[in-house]
Amino acid sequence: MSQTLTRAEVAKNNTEDSLWCIIDHKVYDLTDFLDAHPGGSVVLQQIAGQDATSAFYNLHRQEVLQKYASLCIGVLEGEKPEVIDPKPGDISTVPYAEPLWLAPAFKSPYYNESHHKLQRAFRKFVDQDIYPEAQAKEEDGTYISQELVDKMVANNSLAMRLGPGKHLNGLTLPGGVKGEEFDYFHDLIVAQELSRAVARGFQDGNMAGMMISLTAVRQWANDSALRDRVTEECLGGKKFMCLAITEAFAGSDVAGIRTTATKTEDGKHYIISGTKKWITNGMFADYFVTGCKTEKGFSVILVPRDDNVETKRIKTSYSTAAATTFIQFDHVKVPVNHLLGKEDQGFIVIMSNFNHERWAMACSVIRWMRTVVEECLKWTHQRVVFGKPLITQPVIRQKLAKMISLTEACQSWLESITYQMNQMDYAQQSKLLGGPIGLLKSYATRCAHDVADDAVNIFGGRGITQSGMGRVVEQFHRTYKFDAILGGAEEVLADLGVRQAMKQMPKAML
Repeated sequence: MSQTLTRAEVAKNNTEDSLWCIIDHKVYDLTDFLDAHPGGSVVLQQIAGQDATSAFYNLHRQEVLQKYASLCIGVLEGEKPEVIDPKPGDISTVPYAEPLWLAPAFKSPYYNESHHKLQRAFRKFVDQDIYPEAQAKEEDGTYISQELVDKMVANNSLAMRLGPGKHLNGLTLPGGVKGEEFDYFHDLIVAQELSRAVARGFQDGNMAGMMISLTAVRQWANDSALRDRVTEECLGGKKFMCLAITEAFAGSDVAGIRTTATKTEDGKHYIISGTKKWITNGMFADYFVTGCKTEKGFSVILVPRDDNVETKRIKTSYSTAAATTFIQFDHVKVPVNHLLGKEDQGFIVIMSNFNHERWAMACSVIRWMRTVVEECLKWTHQRVVFGKPLITQPVIRQKLAKMISLTEACQSWLESITYQMNQMDYAQQSKLLGGPIGLLKSYATRCAHDVADDAVNIFGGRGITQSGMGRVVEQFHRTYKFDAILGGAEEVLADLGVRQAMKQMPKAML
């Protein structure tokens, strides 16, 4: 039970048999925690009976005190805690930790009350329900639980992952937002809030495969009954789906694909044979939106899992929670009504589908950059070196200035493109935004490279340690390259942006 204590009383409890200390004007009894302390017992003995506030915050964040709140036995007489104790759903008060539209003193022409309602409700859901599982799965490498999938079905989070569309009509989304209201700024909010779970492998394991494949089924399926059944299964959390395009022989070079789809003599089925590699969510997928060579070109076919589909896990730089997969299709028989779009004209299916995927990846990596900026601002104010906070060093402030500038520039460009997406239908986006979105993703991941590099130097040894204060920075530095490569490599997308601009050059200028 919490009690009021004096500093003199705390000072008397300075032995192994009764060890108290003070942190932020609160009293903690660490007697029974001595042997359980991850850093050993000696460091606790060194602060027995003392005010350990400076020592604690030079090593830990407030979340550690929240984790061990049961050790708090009281508060100091006449004193009040000063450190902010964040709760699920809270907006950070650290400068630049939130996009400007969430800062109280700033305004934005892009966001309305509907966006704010969704953000408030969805952040609380992420903090309470997704974050704990994300951290656990990132560490043990297991896949998303059916329990969490069911929660996301219940509040229509899975449906929101596909972006705006008729599939949301009649649904009530977090915050009481109507599905018909959902636009690309709502979509941006969902993508960035999900990234706050700071678990890069699990982030992709959390239905990223469905997000980049079910959109193609809904837009390009020729059989409406098939489209509706598969949509219901996947958005209901009963079946899972992934996009199977990349091969060992063909990454960004989609034209190099070797997987074949050959029609049977009666013309009613395709026989699909080949391999796919680095396929996100492939280990637990029930459906594979698959790129294949057909008689006169390239086609995209929805392939259900059967005994002739073999999947093997691939270990990469991030957690196996992403379910990254090598797939072998060994004469898989698929009905011809599973064709997406027109036969031999699958490039338009894939290329138009890439826009939303690349845009969503930009949303996520930019939010990660912002999270890292927040971590660095906290650390540089918290860390004391040579008797002064790290932030007093001009070289550190220069690094922070660069990181903040890159993050804000990327967010502004992202919001500008998002506004254009809201003004265009699917066909217009496919025609006009492939280049700008490609350039945005390419630029954002280059900026992420610089942010990650500076953040590691700011954190020092902690920046290359997978636990403790620097774990977020270490993870970002290790995994930001996934955004630079998946969905189209930086150089390929930069070139795409310029080539699209070349097509629009007026002849009068030549």
